[in-house]
Amino acid sequence: MRRVLILGGTAEARALAAELSGGGVHVVSSLAGRVSNPRLPVGEVRKGGFGGADGLAAWLAAERIDALVDATHPFAARMTASATEAAARTGVPLLVLRRPGWREGPGDTWRRVPSLHAAAAQLGDPVRVFLTTGRRSLPVFTGLAGVWLLARSVDPPEPPVPDNVHVLLDRGPYTVEGERALIREHRLDVLVTKDSGGPMTTAKLVAARELGLPVIMVDRPPLPTGVRLVETAAEAAAWAQG
Repeated sequence: MRRVLILGGTAEARALAAELSGGGVHVVSSLAGRVSNPRLPVGEVRKGGFGGADGLAAWLAAERIDALVDATHPFAARMTASATEAAARTGVPLLVLRRPGWREGPGDTWRRVPSLHAAAAQLGDPVRVFLTTGRRSLPVFTGLAGVWLLARSVDPPEPPVPDNVHVLLDRGPYTVEGERALIREHRLDVLVTKDSGGPMTTAKLVAARELGLPVIMVDRPPLPTGVRLVETAAEAAAWAQG
């Protein structure tokens, strides 16, 4: 039976596991373990890291994996780099599955920046920020003079949390109505977010457009050279089945 490893944790990874399940393919989905209560895919699930490219290469060889699909978050650059290196070492074919990024539309006021630090540098004083870049990014934005943060994440950030930060623990999908109410309740001036793509969190962008809120959009890190990319689980499933 063909053996496929999916580096997952995303909706696309779960959709791919579901498509491959029962189709003559043994699927193993690997989750990094950074979210305390993740949504689990169908089939076998492995939790925890591999130990970089060396560990992943050894695991691919030991488990006789026939194909590797990197369906991690678009900003999981370190994992993608490790997958690329491990695939090259072992000769295991690699495919990257990424949902399309977001595109600015009529009425949007976006400013694209290449990194979280560049986003922080765009913030004025005083300003009230709707920060949706994940709990691990919080240190980049704390300590800025005149900046107040509403930081939303699935899991709580590492303590201590500064006094000028209000943490909102929540998980999408969100509604436009709810995002509008949140922006108004906290009198927010700007939205800072990553170009994650997908429908689960687009409501904040619609609400920002409707309320005239500017958006600082952090661009995705580039993929390693020569990596094959698809944007849907169906495309990835057809490739993985050989």
